[in-house]
Amino acid sequence: MKLQCDVEVVNRMLPSFGMKSRGKGARAVLSIGKHVDKTTRVANVYMIICTAKDRAGSKYKLKDNIEKFFTWFVEEGKATVRLKEPAVDICLSKADANSLKSFLSAARLADRGSDLRSLPLATLTPVRARDVEKPKKKLTIVSKKDYPLTSSFPYSLEQLQVSYCKLSRMDTRMLSLKALRKLDLSNNHIKKLPATIGDLGCLAELILHNNQLESFSEALCLSTLQRTLQHLDLSQNRLRGLPSQFCQLRELVNLKLDDNKLVWLPFRVGRLSKLRFLSAAHNQLALLPSDFRKLSLENLDLFGNPFAQPNPLDHNFHLTFPLSLQELASRAVVNLRVPYGPQLLPAHLCRDLDVSKVCDCGNACVSFFIRTAVSMNLHQVSHTVVLVDNMGGTEAPVQQHFCSLSCYSEFLDNSLQRGAR
Repeated sequence: MKLQCDVEVVNRMLPSFGMKSRGKGARAVLSIGKHVDKTTRVANVYMIICTAKDRAGSKYKLKDNIEKFFTWFVEEGKATVRLKEPAVDICLSKADANSLKSFLSAARLADRGSDLRSLPLATLTPVRARDVEKPKKKLTIVSKKDYPLTSSFPYSLEQLQVSYCKLSRMDTRMLSLKALRKLDLSNNHIKKLPATIGDLGCLAELILHNNQLESFSEALCLSTLQRTLQHLDLSQNRLRGLPSQFCQLRELVNLKLDDNKLVWLPFRVGRLSKLRFLSAAHNQLALLPSDFRKLSLENLDLFGNPFAQPNPLDHNFHLTFPLSLQELASRAVVNLRVPYGPQLLPAHLCRDLDVSKVCDCGNACVSFFIRTAVSMNLHQVSHTVVLVDNMGGTEAPVQQHFCSLSCYSEFLDNSLQRGAR
Protein backbone atom coordinates (compact mmCIF):
# COMPACT_ATOMS: atom_id res chain seq x y z
CA MET A 1 0.00 0.00 0.00
CA LYS A 2 1.50 3.30 -1.14
CA LEU A 3 0.26 6.89 -0.97
CA GLN A 4 1.64 10.06 -2.54
CA CYS A 5 0.89 13.26 -0.63
CA ASP A 6 2.41 16.12 1.33
CA VAL A 7 3.60 15.08 4.80
CA GLU A 8 4.62 16.97 7.90
CA VAL A 9 5.82 15.02 10.95
CA VAL A 10 5.12 17.10 14.06
CA ASN A 11 6.85 16.22 17.34
CA ARG A 12 4.31 16.72 20.12
CA MET A 13 7.13 17.34 22.62
CA LEU A 14 8.30 20.54 20.89
CA PRO A 15 6.01 22.94 22.82
CA SER A 16 7.43 21.70 26.13
CA PHE A 17 10.82 22.91 24.90
CA GLY A 18 9.39 26.24 23.74
CA MET A 19 9.72 25.27 20.07
CA LYS A 20 7.28 25.21 17.17
CA SER A 21 7.07 23.02 14.09
CA ARG A 22 7.94 24.64 10.76
CA GLY A 23 4.34 24.16 9.60
CA LYS A 24 5.19 23.13 6.05
CA GLY A 25 4.77 19.72 4.48
CA ALA A 26 7.11 18.03 2.02
CA ARG A 27 6.16 15.85 -0.92
CA ALA A 28 6.47 12.23 0.12
CA VAL A 29 5.57 8.64 -0.64
CA LEU A 30 4.13 6.67 2.26
CA SER A 31 4.27 2.89 2.26
CA ILE A 32 2.90 0.26 4.62
CA GLY A 33 4.93 -2.93 4.55
CA LYS A 34 6.50 -5.77 6.51
CA HIS A 35 9.98 -5.47 7.97
CA VAL A 36 11.93 -8.25 9.72
CA ASP A 37 14.01 -7.13 12.69
CA LYS A 38 17.56 -8.45 12.14
CA THR A 39 18.10 -9.06 15.86
CA THR A 40 14.82 -10.70 16.94
CA ARG A 41 13.89 -12.09 13.52
CA VAL A 42 10.33 -10.93 14.24
CA ALA A 43 8.28 -9.44 11.39
CA ASN A 44 6.36 -6.25 12.11
CA VAL A 45 4.33 -3.86 9.98
CA TYR A 46 5.78 -0.39 9.54
CA MET A 47 4.89 2.85 7.84
CA ILE A 48 7.80 4.35 5.92
CA ILE A 49 7.89 7.99 4.82
CA CYS A 50 10.22 8.80 1.91
CA THR A 51 10.94 12.38 0.78
CA ALA A 52 13.30 14.00 -1.72
CA LYS A 53 15.79 14.68 1.10
CA ASP A 54 15.37 11.24 2.67
CA ARG A 55 14.61 8.77 -0.11
CA ALA A 56 15.61 5.82 2.11
CA GLY A 57 12.77 6.84 4.41
CA SER A 58 11.90 6.95 8.11
CA LYS A 59 10.11 3.92 9.61
CA TYR A 60 7.31 3.98 12.19
CA LYS A 61 5.91 0.84 13.79
CA LEU A 62 2.13 0.53 13.45
CA LYS A 63 0.94 -2.45 15.55
CA ASP A 64 -0.64 -1.19 18.80
CA ASN A 65 1.07 2.14 18.17
CA ILE A 66 -1.65 4.43 16.73
CA GLU A 67 -3.26 6.61 19.37
CA LYS A 68 -5.81 8.30 17.12
CA PHE A 69 -6.88 9.09 13.55
CA PHE A 70 -8.08 12.59 12.62
CA THR A 71 -10.19 12.30 9.47
CA TRP A 72 -12.57 15.29 9.51
CA PHE A 73 -11.19 16.57 6.19
CA VAL A 74 -10.45 13.27 4.47
CA GLU A 75 -12.70 14.25 1.52
CA GLU A 76 -10.31 17.16 0.94
CA GLY A 77 -7.31 14.82 0.93
CA LYS A 78 -6.27 15.65 4.51
CA ALA A 79 -5.81 13.49 7.61
CA THR A 80 -3.55 13.08 10.65
CA VAL A 81 -2.22 9.88 12.24
CA ARG A 82 -1.17 10.28 15.90
CA LEU A 83 1.44 7.75 17.06
CA LYS A 84 2.14 6.72 20.64
CA GLU A 85 5.87 6.10 20.20
CA PRO A 86 7.53 8.28 19.13
CA ALA A 87 5.11 11.04 20.18
CA VAL A 88 4.52 12.47 16.72
CA ASP A 89 1.58 13.52 14.56
CA ILE A 90 1.90 12.55 10.92
CA CYS A 91 -0.05 15.23 9.03
CA LEU A 92 -1.12 14.27 5.51
CA SER A 93 -2.44 16.70 2.89
CA LYS A 94 -2.89 17.10 -0.87
CA ALA A 95 -3.70 13.43 -1.26
CA ASP A 96 -6.24 11.78 -3.53
CA ALA A 97 -9.27 11.30 -1.26
CA ASN A 98 -10.00 7.69 -2.31
CA SER A 99 -6.35 6.63 -2.05
CA LEU A 100 -6.12 8.29 1.37
CA LYS A 101 -9.15 6.38 2.65
CA SER A 102 -7.65 3.07 1.51
CA PHE A 103 -4.31 3.92 3.11
CA LEU A 104 -5.92 4.81 6.45
CA SER A 105 -7.95 1.57 6.39
CA ALA A 106 -4.75 -0.44 5.92
CA ALA A 107 -3.10 1.51 8.77
CA ARG A 108 -6.04 0.67 11.08
CA LEU A 109 -5.76 -3.03 10.28
CA ALA A 110 -2.01 -2.95 10.93
CA ASP A 111 -2.56 -1.20 14.26
CA ARG A 112 -5.00 -3.91 15.36
CA GLY A 113 -2.51 -6.62 14.47
CA SER A 114 -4.61 -8.16 11.71
CA ASP A 115 -3.31 -11.17 9.81
CA LEU A 116 -0.50 -9.91 7.58
CA ARG A 117 -1.88 -11.94 4.68
CA SER A 118 -5.02 -9.77 4.68
CA LEU A 119 -3.07 -6.52 4.40
CA PRO A 120 -2.17 -4.89 1.05
CA LEU A 121 1.51 -4.54 1.96
CA ALA A 122 4.19 -2.84 -0.14
CA THR A 123 7.93 -3.37 -0.29
CA LEU A 124 9.77 -1.00 2.05
CA THR A 125 12.42 0.21 -0.37
CA PRO A 126 13.81 3.66 -1.25
CA VAL A 127 11.68 5.56 -3.75
CA ARG A 128 12.59 7.05 -7.11
CA ALA A 129 13.34 10.75 -7.31
CA ARG A 130 10.38 11.42 -9.65
CA ASP A 131 7.97 9.97 -7.08
CA VAL A 132 8.76 12.74 -4.60
CA GLU A 133 9.02 15.65 -7.01
CA LYS A 134 6.96 18.79 -6.46
CA PRO A 135 3.32 18.48 -7.56
CA LYS A 136 2.90 18.87 -11.29
CA LYS A 137 0.71 21.79 -12.38
CA LYS A 138 0.66 21.41 -16.16
CA LEU A 139 0.56 18.41 -18.50
CA THR A 140 0.41 18.37 -22.32
CA ILE A 141 -0.26 15.21 -24.33
CA VAL A 142 -0.43 15.58 -28.12
CA SER A 143 0.14 12.01 -29.23
CA LYS A 144 -1.83 8.82 -28.63
CA LYS A 145 1.37 6.92 -27.77
CA ASP A 146 2.02 9.30 -24.87
CA TYR A 147 -1.46 8.88 -23.38
CA PRO A 148 -1.31 7.32 -19.88
CA LEU A 149 -3.19 4.01 -19.95
CA THR A 150 -1.91 2.46 -16.73
CA SER A 151 -0.79 5.45 -14.65
CA SER A 152 -3.13 8.13 -13.33
CA PHE A 153 -3.07 11.86 -14.06
CA PRO A 154 -1.18 13.87 -11.38
CA TYR A 155 -3.80 14.95 -8.82
CA SER A 156 -2.32 18.48 -8.65
CA LEU A 157 -2.84 19.40 -12.32
CA GLU A 158 -4.22 22.88 -12.98
CA GLN A 159 -3.81 22.73 -16.78
CA LEU A 160 -4.33 19.61 -18.88
CA GLN A 161 -4.18 19.33 -22.66
CA VAL A 162 -4.99 16.04 -24.39
CA SER A 163 -5.13 16.57 -28.15
CA TYR A 164 -4.77 14.37 -31.25
CA CYS A 165 -5.34 11.23 -29.16
CA LYS A 166 -8.53 10.09 -30.96
CA LEU A 167 -10.54 10.11 -27.74
CA SER A 168 -14.18 9.19 -28.38
CA ARG A 169 -15.21 10.22 -24.87
CA MET A 170 -13.81 12.09 -21.93
CA ASP A 171 -11.63 9.97 -19.63
CA THR A 172 -13.38 9.70 -16.24
CA ARG A 173 -9.99 9.94 -14.50
CA MET A 174 -9.93 13.60 -15.49
CA LEU A 175 -13.02 14.21 -13.35
CA SER A 176 -10.99 13.63 -10.17
CA LEU A 177 -8.62 16.54 -10.93
CA LYS A 178 -10.23 18.96 -8.50
CA ALA A 179 -7.60 21.70 -9.00
CA LEU A 180 -8.05 21.77 -12.78
CA ARG A 181 -8.53 25.29 -14.18
CA LYS A 182 -7.92 24.67 -17.89
CA LEU A 183 -8.95 21.57 -19.83
CA ASP A 184 -8.07 21.30 -23.52
CA LEU A 185 -9.54 18.28 -25.32
CA SER A 186 -9.30 19.76 -28.80
CA ASN A 187 -8.76 17.70 -31.96
CA ASN A 188 -10.30 14.45 -30.74
CA HIS A 189 -13.47 12.47 -31.62
CA ILE A 190 -15.60 13.28 -28.58
CA LYS A 191 -19.35 13.10 -29.28
CA LYS A 192 -20.79 13.74 -25.83
CA LEU A 193 -19.64 15.34 -22.59
CA PRO A 194 -20.38 13.69 -19.22
CA ALA A 195 -22.64 15.75 -16.96
CA THR A 196 -20.12 15.18 -14.14
CA ILE A 197 -17.65 17.54 -15.83
CA GLY A 198 -19.53 20.14 -13.79
CA ASP A 199 -17.91 18.63 -10.67
CA LEU A 200 -14.62 20.28 -11.65
CA GLY A 201 -15.21 23.16 -9.28
CA CYS A 202 -12.26 25.32 -10.46
CA LEU A 203 -12.66 24.92 -14.23
CA ALA A 204 -12.37 28.33 -15.90
CA GLU A 205 -11.38 27.33 -19.46
CA LEU A 206 -12.80 24.46 -21.52
CA ILE A 207 -11.51 23.91 -25.07
CA LEU A 208 -13.36 21.37 -27.24
CA HIS A 209 -12.31 22.65 -30.67
CA ASN A 210 -12.55 20.14 -33.54
CA ASN A 211 -14.51 17.28 -32.00
CA GLN A 212 -17.84 15.65 -32.93
CA LEU A 213 -20.13 17.18 -30.30
CA GLU A 214 -23.79 17.21 -31.27
CA SER A 215 -25.16 18.77 -28.08
CA PHE A 216 -24.26 20.71 -24.96
CA SER A 217 -26.38 19.32 -22.13
CA GLU A 218 -28.67 21.28 -19.79
CA ALA A 219 -26.98 19.57 -16.81
CA LEU A 220 -23.65 21.23 -17.67
CA CYS A 221 -25.35 24.63 -17.84
CA LEU A 222 -26.81 24.14 -14.36
CA SER A 223 -23.63 22.79 -12.75
CA THR A 224 -20.85 24.61 -10.88
CA LEU A 225 -19.65 25.80 -14.30
CA GLN A 226 -22.14 28.64 -13.77
CA ARG A 227 -19.73 30.13 -11.25
CA THR A 228 -16.35 29.27 -12.81
CA LEU A 229 -16.39 28.92 -16.61
CA GLN A 230 -14.99 32.00 -18.40
CA HIS A 231 -13.66 30.66 -21.71
CA LEU A 232 -15.51 28.07 -23.81
CA ASP A 233 -14.43 26.90 -27.27
CA LEU A 234 -16.98 24.71 -29.07
CA SER A 235 -15.82 25.54 -32.59
CA GLN A 236 -15.66 22.92 -35.36
CA ASN A 237 -18.24 20.53 -33.95
CA ARG A 238 -21.72 19.42 -35.05
CA LEU A 239 -23.91 21.58 -32.82
CA ARG A 240 -27.31 22.59 -34.24
CA GLY A 241 -28.43 24.51 -31.18
CA LEU A 242 -27.72 25.32 -27.55
CA PRO A 243 -30.22 24.87 -24.68
CA SER A 244 -31.96 27.89 -23.18
CA GLN A 245 -30.16 27.09 -19.90
CA PHE A 246 -26.86 27.86 -21.66
CA CYS A 247 -27.32 31.48 -20.63
CA GLN A 248 -26.92 30.44 -16.98
CA LEU A 249 -23.16 30.36 -17.67
CA ARG A 250 -23.00 34.02 -16.71
CA GLU A 251 -19.25 34.16 -16.04
CA LEU A 252 -18.46 33.56 -19.72
CA VAL A 253 -16.08 36.13 -21.20
CA ASN A 254 -15.01 34.37 -24.40
CA LEU A 255 -17.31 32.08 -26.44
CA LYS A 256 -16.30 30.41 -29.72
CA LEU A 257 -18.97 28.66 -31.79
CA ASP A 258 -17.45 28.82 -35.29
CA ASP A 259 -17.95 26.11 -37.91
CA ASN A 260 -20.93 24.32 -36.42
CA LYS A 261 -24.47 23.84 -37.78
CA LEU A 262 -26.19 26.32 -35.46
CA VAL A 263 -29.57 27.50 -36.72
CA TRP A 264 -30.20 29.71 -33.68
CA LEU A 265 -28.45 31.25 -30.68
CA PRO A 266 -29.90 30.88 -27.16
CA PHE A 267 -32.97 33.10 -26.77
CA ARG A 268 -31.67 34.69 -23.54
CA VAL A 269 -28.15 35.35 -24.84
CA GLY A 270 -28.36 38.90 -23.46
CA ARG A 271 -28.03 37.49 -19.94
CA LEU A 272 -24.36 36.77 -20.64
CA SER A 273 -23.51 40.21 -19.29
CA LYS A 274 -19.76 39.48 -18.91
CA LEU A 275 -19.35 38.18 -22.46
CA ARG A 276 -16.80 40.26 -24.39
CA PHE A 277 -15.69 38.01 -27.27
CA LEU A 278 -18.25 36.11 -29.35
CA SER A 279 -17.43 34.20 -32.51
CA ALA A 280 -20.11 32.22 -34.38
CA ALA A 281 -18.85 32.39 -37.97
CA HIS A 282 -19.77 29.81 -40.61
CA ASN A 283 -23.00 28.50 -39.11
CA GLN A 284 -26.61 28.42 -40.37
CA LEU A 285 -27.94 31.49 -38.55
CA ALA A 286 -30.77 33.21 -40.44
CA LEU A 287 -31.43 35.82 -37.75
CA LEU A 288 -30.43 36.74 -34.20
CA PRO A 289 -32.61 36.58 -31.06
CA SER A 290 -34.10 39.85 -29.81
CA ASP A 291 -32.06 39.56 -26.60
CA PHE A 292 -28.90 39.97 -28.70
CA ARG A 293 -29.32 43.74 -28.37
CA LYS A 294 -28.41 43.56 -24.67
CA LEU A 295 -24.87 42.31 -25.28
CA SER A 296 -21.86 44.57 -24.75
CA LEU A 297 -18.96 43.04 -26.67
CA GLU A 298 -15.42 43.98 -27.60
CA ASN A 299 -15.19 41.67 -30.61
CA LEU A 300 -17.92 39.98 -32.67
CA ASP A 301 -17.54 37.63 -35.65
CA LEU A 302 -20.64 36.36 -37.49
CA PHE A 303 -19.11 36.01 -40.95
CA GLY A 304 -20.45 33.35 -43.29
CA ASN A 305 -24.01 32.97 -41.93
CA PRO A 306 -27.00 32.98 -44.35
CA PHE A 307 -28.67 36.01 -42.77
CA ALA A 308 -31.99 36.83 -44.44
CA GLN A 309 -32.82 40.35 -45.57
CA PRO A 310 -35.42 41.53 -43.01
CA ASN A 311 -38.78 42.93 -44.08
CA PRO A 312 -40.90 44.47 -41.27
CA LEU A 313 -44.05 43.64 -43.24
CA ASP A 314 -43.23 39.93 -43.02
CA HIS A 315 -44.49 38.80 -39.65
CA ASN A 316 -45.73 35.83 -37.64
CA PHE A 317 -49.07 36.51 -35.98
CA HIS A 318 -49.53 34.76 -32.61
CA LEU A 319 -52.28 36.83 -31.02
CA THR A 320 -55.82 36.01 -29.87
CA PHE A 321 -58.59 38.41 -28.91
CA PRO A 322 -59.14 38.65 -26.08
CA LEU A 323 -55.90 37.41 -24.51
CA SER A 324 -56.23 34.31 -22.35
CA LEU A 325 -56.24 34.66 -18.59
CA GLN A 326 -52.99 32.63 -18.43
CA GLU A 327 -51.26 35.04 -20.82
CA LEU A 328 -52.45 38.08 -18.85
CA ALA A 329 -51.26 36.54 -15.59
CA SER A 330 -47.90 35.52 -17.13
CA ARG A 331 -47.34 39.04 -18.46
CA ALA A 332 -48.10 40.48 -15.02
CA VAL A 333 -45.59 38.14 -13.37
CA VAL A 334 -42.83 39.28 -15.77
CA ASN A 335 -43.75 43.00 -15.79
CA LEU A 336 -43.99 43.18 -12.00
CA ARG A 337 -40.91 40.94 -11.53
CA VAL A 338 -42.79 38.55 -9.30
CA PRO A 339 -40.48 35.71 -8.15
CA TYR A 340 -41.39 32.28 -9.51
CA GLY A 341 -39.93 28.80 -9.67
CA PRO A 342 -40.86 25.10 -9.87
CA GLN A 343 -41.67 25.15 -6.16
CA LEU A 344 -44.39 27.76 -6.85
CA LEU A 345 -45.60 27.07 -10.40
CA PRO A 346 -45.88 24.02 -12.69
CA ALA A 347 -42.71 23.37 -14.67
CA HIS A 348 -44.29 24.13 -18.08
CA LEU A 349 -45.36 27.59 -16.88
CA CYS A 350 -41.85 28.28 -15.62
CA ARG A 351 -40.43 27.33 -19.02
CA ASP A 352 -42.84 29.76 -20.73
CA LEU A 353 -41.88 32.56 -18.35
CA ASP A 354 -38.17 31.85 -18.91
CA VAL A 355 -38.55 32.66 -22.63
CA SER A 356 -40.82 35.69 -22.30
CA LYS A 357 -40.29 38.44 -24.88
CA VAL A 358 -40.11 42.21 -24.51
CA CYS A 359 -42.21 44.43 -26.76
CA ASP A 360 -41.05 47.75 -28.23
CA CYS A 361 -43.22 49.44 -25.61
CA GLY A 362 -41.25 47.76 -22.80
CA ASN A 363 -43.97 45.35 -21.70
CA ALA A 364 -43.68 41.57 -21.75
CA CYS A 365 -45.40 39.04 -23.96
CA VAL A 366 -45.15 35.30 -23.30
CA SER A 367 -47.06 32.95 -25.60
CA PHE A 368 -49.03 35.50 -27.64
CA PHE A 369 -47.26 38.12 -29.76
CA ILE A 370 -46.47 39.39 -33.25
CA ARG A 371 -42.93 38.59 -34.41
CA THR A 372 -40.95 40.16 -37.21
CA ALA A 373 -37.29 40.91 -37.98
CA VAL A 374 -35.45 44.21 -38.28
CA SER A 375 -31.94 45.08 -39.39
CA MET A 376 -29.43 46.05 -36.71
CA ASN A 377 -25.95 47.46 -37.10
CA LEU A 378 -23.76 45.12 -35.06
CA HIS A 379 -21.62 48.04 -33.90
CA GLN A 380 -24.48 48.75 -31.50
CA VAL A 381 -23.41 45.74 -29.44
CA SER A 382 -19.68 45.38 -30.23
CA HIS A 383 -16.69 47.72 -30.51
CA THR A 384 -15.07 45.59 -33.23
CA VAL A 385 -17.16 43.72 -35.80
CA VAL A 386 -15.87 41.28 -38.40
CA LEU A 387 -17.71 41.89 -41.68
CA VAL A 388 -20.89 39.83 -41.95
CA ASP A 389 -20.40 39.18 -45.68
CA ASN A 390 -18.05 39.84 -48.57
CA MET A 391 -19.93 43.05 -49.40
CA GLY A 392 -18.55 44.88 -46.38
CA GLY A 393 -21.77 44.78 -44.36
CA THR A 394 -21.99 44.97 -40.58
CA GLU A 395 -25.75 44.56 -40.28
CA ALA A 396 -27.75 41.47 -39.37
CA PRO A 397 -31.46 40.70 -38.85
CA VAL A 398 -32.70 40.60 -35.27
CA GLN A 399 -36.03 39.30 -34.02
CA GLN A 400 -38.53 41.82 -32.72
CA HIS A 401 -41.72 41.07 -30.77
CA PHE A 402 -44.87 43.10 -30.17
CA CYS A 403 -47.38 42.52 -27.40
CA SER A 404 -50.36 43.97 -29.28
CA LEU A 405 -51.63 44.97 -32.68
CA SER A 406 -51.41 48.66 -31.76
CA CYS A 407 -47.67 48.35 -30.89
CA TYR A 408 -47.01 46.62 -34.21
CA SER A 409 -48.98 49.25 -36.14
CA GLU A 410 -47.02 52.03 -34.45
CA PHE A 411 -43.78 50.30 -35.37
CA LEU A 412 -44.85 50.02 -39.04
CA ASP A 413 -45.83 53.69 -39.17
CA ASN A 414 -42.42 54.71 -37.82
CA SER A 415 -40.65 52.39 -40.28
CA LEU A 416 -42.57 53.84 -43.24
CA GLN A 417 -41.79 57.38 -42.10
CA ARG A 418 -38.08 56.58 -41.85
CA GLY A 419 -38.21 55.01 -45.32
CA ALA A 420 -39.88 58.10 -46.76
CA ARG A 421 -37.06 60.30 -45.56
